[in-house]
Amino acid sequence: MIVYPNAKINIGLNVTEKRPDGYHNIETIFYPIAVEDALEITKAENNTSANGYSFHVSGTILDGTPDDNLVVRAYKLMRDNYKLPEVNIHLHKQIPTGAGLGGGSSDAAFTLKLLNDKFKLNIDDGKLEEMAAKLGADCPFFIKNRPVFASGIGNVFKDIDLSLKGKYLLLVKPDIFVSTPEAYSMVKPHKPSKSLTELINLPLTEWKDYVVNDFEPSVFASHAELAAIKDKIYDLGAVYAAMSGSGSTMYGIFDQPIEHVNEIFSGNYCSQTKLN
Repeated sequence: MIVYPNAKINIGLNVTEKRPDGYHNIETIFYPIAVEDALEITKAENNTSANGYSFHVSGTILDGTPDDNLVVRAYKLMRDNYKLPEVNIHLHKQIPTGAGLGGGSSDAAFTLKLLNDKFKLNIDDGKLEEMAAKLGADCPFFIKNRPVFASGIGNVFKDIDLSLKGKYLLLVKPDIFVSTPEAYSMVKPHKPSKSLTELINLPLTEWKDYVVNDFEPSVFASHAELAAIKDKIYDLGAVYAAMSGSGSTMYGIFDQPIEHVNEIFSGNYCSQTKLN
């Protein structure tokens, strides 16, 4: 059985306060996009290993050991709670890593959903979200995989009525790594005067002036290339452009597809998709 874990973008991101536990409360919109990995899980015909699973990755090379991977952690979490046979897991990685697109979180959530469906465990979405929350703050988002307003540490979701269907999304990710702890250390928490749940009801043409990512000023100060990419995206005619999460992916929303984007942003990861 094969599934296709998809990425997400953040539309706006407000860092509202630092918590006593050292984390930060945020407000953001998670919006699913059709940039995908591929995940296959099959029942092992023979004993695979002492671990009870085999794990293979193709596509983008991932750092760390298999035990560090969220897919393996999701399998082990499911196995600890439900009876599962030995399995072979194959992940074809195409979503850029360290990009603010939630690829690892999506892989983990889709692992839980795939195991649930394949082995007929009959776990409802609420329970799957509880399990996903043990793997990462934004992992539960990918269980239902629809636009939400996220608060808390990015783990409290409220359904919203937002559709960008028919628009074109351009993603550009340079070979820049933005440390999430570093990004948080440089931002000054504050409560916005208006909630994103109000601002997204504005015409898309007005988002540029009101829907902001609080990480951009400090991250752009350290990585001027990201600011230049955002300016270029606007020069190409984007209705709205921003950084996703704490970076380093920049994105633009367009009314029409843009030609020759790979040439324009040569040397960077570049993807253009139609939004659903």
